[in-house]
Amino acid sequence: MLTTVSTEELIPADHPIRRIRVVVDAVLAELDPVFNEMYASRGRRSVPPETLLKATVLMAMYSIRSEQAFCERLNYDLLFKWFLDMRIDQPAFDATTFTKNRKRLLDHDVADEFFAAVVRQAKLRRYVSSDHFSVDGTLLNAWASHKSFKPKDEPPSDPPAGRNSEVGWRGQKRSNDTHASTTDPEARLYRKSSNTPAQLCYAGHLLIEHRSALIMEAELTTADGYAERATALEMLDRLPASKRRRTVAGDKNYDTKGFVADVRARGFTPHVAQNVSGNRNSAIDGRTTRHRGHAVSQRIRQRVEEPFGWIKTIGGGHKLRYIGRQRNRAWFKMNAAVYNLIRITALDAQPA
Repeated sequence: MLTTVSTEELIPADHPIRRIRVVVDAVLAELDPVFNEMYASRGRRSVPPETLLKATVLMAMYSIRSEQAFCERLNYDLLFKWFLDMRIDQPAFDATTFTKNRKRLLDHDVADEFFAAVVRQAKLRRYVSSDHFSVDGTLLNAWASHKSFKPKDEPPSDPPAGRNSEVGWRGQKRSNDTHASTTDPEARLYRKSSNTPAQLCYAGHLLIEHRSALIMEAELTTADGYAERATALEMLDRLPASKRRRTVAGDKNYDTKGFVADVRARGFTPHVAQNVSGNRNSAIDGRTTRHRGHAVSQRIRQRVEEPFGWIKTIGGGHKLRYIGRQRNRAWFKMNAAVYNLIRITALDAQPA
């Protein structure tokens, strides 16, 4: 097809995605050594990993549920082609390209490297605080149903007739010790509180800083009653060492003697919400809560719900799309990185 129009001419000069692509290109240029290790210099040409990562960014920003739907839209969406540096008449690559390259990306921890490079871009712009943080966790529904949650010692049986047959487990005692999902064995049956139903899910964890509410660390684990506090400590350990006293805020779930002691041992002041329900005594007292900083931390820590809300709605994380913790963890890290990209470019656009 002969044409004198390029995708560069069709995208408005003030479109926000132009600022996002500048940051994405800088991040990918920083990851060149990682990509060089992944691919051999000889052999059949493949879709570059930079293109796959850019496609993942687009899928998160535009709420595209699957790789197949993305590749279908790529055939006619000129903005997508511009973002991926494709010609107008260039056909979209096949959706199986994601599947064939996913293991290579997982083996080289590309999602972790991409997320870390995005955080470095925020640090270069001085958008992040190095002293004040908040932690929180949420449940993300696994790609598995209650019907797949069966006894571990049950012999395999023929699939039931029909597309969606009824299964009754009323009165049966089902727990993670005796049962497992046949669809996603790593998913766990868990509920956030006594007022919510138990679901097969994973636990997503975020650590944000307080200056711009950017995500500094993200992690996805199996869901249990100790994952929030244990993962919060792991994320704090990943932060650069500092001689200054720092603070970390959290909700009532983090108000335990063990967590407070572990946080203080790491050089952080625990600005957690006091849990004095029932006959419980809080692990922190007036020596911490009397300071104005505790109230400020409790007010700002609520902003951790913003990235969680974005990941579950725009990013499509209300129902995870992959099977297994490793693949879902990589997806979660990429979505956290995309949220940071949007925040960074929004801060870039603010007047000085």
